[in-house]
Amino acid sequence: MRKMLTIISNVLRGSASRNKCDVHKLEEGPPLQAVLTREEGLQYYRTMQTIRRMELKADQLYKQKIIRGFCHLYDGQEACAVGIEAGINLSDHLITAYRAHGYTLTRGGTVREIMAELTGRRGGIAKGKGGSMHMYTKHFYGGNGIVGAQVPLGAGVALACKYLGKNELCVCLYGDGAANQGQIFETYNMASLWKLPCIFICENNKYGMGTSVERAAASTDYYKRGDFIPGLRVDGMDVLCVREATKLAAEHCRSGKGPILMELQTYRYHGHSMSDPGISYRTRDEIQEVRSKSDPISMLKDRMLSNNMASVEELKEIDVEVRKEIEDAAQFATTDPEPPLDDLCNHIFYNDPPMEVRGTNPWTKLKSIS
Repeated sequence: MRKMLTIISNVLRGSASRNKCDVHKLEEGPPLQAVLTREEGLQYYRTMQTIRRMELKADQLYKQKIIRGFCHLYDGQEACAVGIEAGINLSDHLITAYRAHGYTLTRGGTVREIMAELTGRRGGIAKGKGGSMHMYTKHFYGGNGIVGAQVPLGAGVALACKYLGKNELCVCLYGDGAANQGQIFETYNMASLWKLPCIFICENNKYGMGTSVERAAASTDYYKRGDFIPGLRVDGMDVLCVREATKLAAEHCRSGKGPILMELQTYRYHGHSMSDPGISYRTRDEIQEVRSKSDPISMLKDRMLSNNMASVEELKEIDVEVRKEIEDAAQFATTDPEPPLDDLCNHIFYNDPPMEVRGTNPWTKLKSIS
């Protein structure tokens, strides 16, 4: 079977039924049938497995006190990051909160860079200065530590896209815990008023730290929170659901219709952060039920096997390769040198300011008046 699949890999496709999305002020949601090619399926599987194994290794290194400080793991939510990336272009922009490791990978960061950043090493994606919450790469603006603060920043990126006349958009992510922040509603208003190409995405993983959504919000229909902004609620555990919904949202933005809001219903397996065991406000049975019925990696794996798009041996081979990559990255992250102390002051200011600013140096005359 492997030989046959290799020969026809460019044309092999599987059609998968998806759960219907709930929509708000949209005539229709994404199609109920999604087409998945063999290459896409294998790519999604590998990336989700990489995120999963990377987070489990980070958990291990944290407990060994090799990783320190704040650390928020993403295992369980892999379909969100992978599905979103599959629905947008590389030239589009993305900003998220502090649970950022998965998005750093899908936006082009390497496992080595991410792991080395977690351990504060010179080879980290932010030179070892950002840590878990502050990772950046091209068209990816973090990793932000203040709850909800990234949402207005994302709208600003979308404004820049429109101002510069680029056919690009910004994906602006936040969690259900941040969804009650006032600045988010202010941003909704401005984005709608100016018709900014912004996809607001609420990753609803059911708990804001240790508080369930039912205890924190009078309305848990987060996809309707924009009121005048169209919205849709999506199964965030199904990578194809996320991909198709993101494609619809991206088309909405690129056509000049303004922002759109997506709620991804997902689940995190770990606690809120490494200081949270994750079982004081939910039961182990609840976590296990999600793992057994809705795990995003298992769902994709079963779909590919049932459609004869891959063999068990092929997927096991990917698992082995991913584990080797993670172990290599962990070795690098624990042996790479730490940045020298004098590097602390580097990359603070832009080295060649594009303009002079009045009043910043009283002893220097501006060129315009000299």
